[in-house]
Amino acid sequence: MDTREAVGVQDQVEPGRPQGETPSAGADSAPTGRMPKSYRVRAELEALLSELAEGDPLPSERELALRCGVARETVRQAVRELLVEGRIRRQGRGTVVSRPKMVQPLSLRSYTEGAIKFGRKPGRLLVEWTDIPADADTARDLAVEPGTPVMHLERILLADGERIGLESTWMPLDRFAVLREFYNPETSLYAATRGMGVVYAVATERIETVLASPREAALLECTTALPMLLLHRRSVDGEGVPIERVRSLYRGDRIAFQAKLSDC
Repeated sequence: MDTREAVGVQDQVEPGRPQGETPSAGADSAPTGRMPKSYRVRAELEALLSELAEGDPLPSERELALRCGVARETVRQAVRELLVEGRIRRQGRGTVVSRPKMVQPLSLRSYTEGAIKFGRKPGRLLVEWTDIPADADTARDLAVEPGTPVMHLERILLADGERIGLESTWMPLDRFAVLREFYNPETSLYAATRGMGVVYAVATERIETVLASPREAALLECTTALPMLLLHRRSVDGEGVPIERVRSLYRGDRIAFQAKLSDC
């Protein structure tokens, strides 16, 4: 039997190459060589997604492998990439097209305002609300002595009922203990403090990529292998007095951030 009959269509001789000629070792990556199978599968899936709507099911890995003429593991790799990017999601035993990521502006506005602007319904679930002694990092950011009691608020952030983030906020207890008398932790903390006359003048924010701990992954209903976006923020008022220290962990497959820059 001709050896070409024993392999998939992706391994057949390219048009224009003399029969029996062996491609060079770098043919898959050379400009004139064949497209690597993983790239071709990804391109096929991208084309398929462009034809589908949110919630539409994708063919099974077996069907996709037959359609692309590759091994199922090659398809599985492309599917994993799309899952991490949030383009598709698991539903039951299958995979469906996801809704677009929520784009959150980097600004002094609250999460609530950003979610509403994007057309999503914001929400929060309280994990814990306690008074704790400030560790070294918290003490530095809030300009208090280590061990000083501070308020710690941890909440799950929701968008249309979906868990997309986990937010921890530390605030000086002597300034914000009054929040316990009227504040509902499932609503905007930013709005509540503004109602107290607090003005957010400047915030410093740092963004990095991390993986969630097992506890964080459980709270966000995802795996520890999913890339996360971690934001650290320190906010001060018009007189430079610290208001809060915030650590926000967001699912990288469900949210993106956007900043408006100028040369002013």
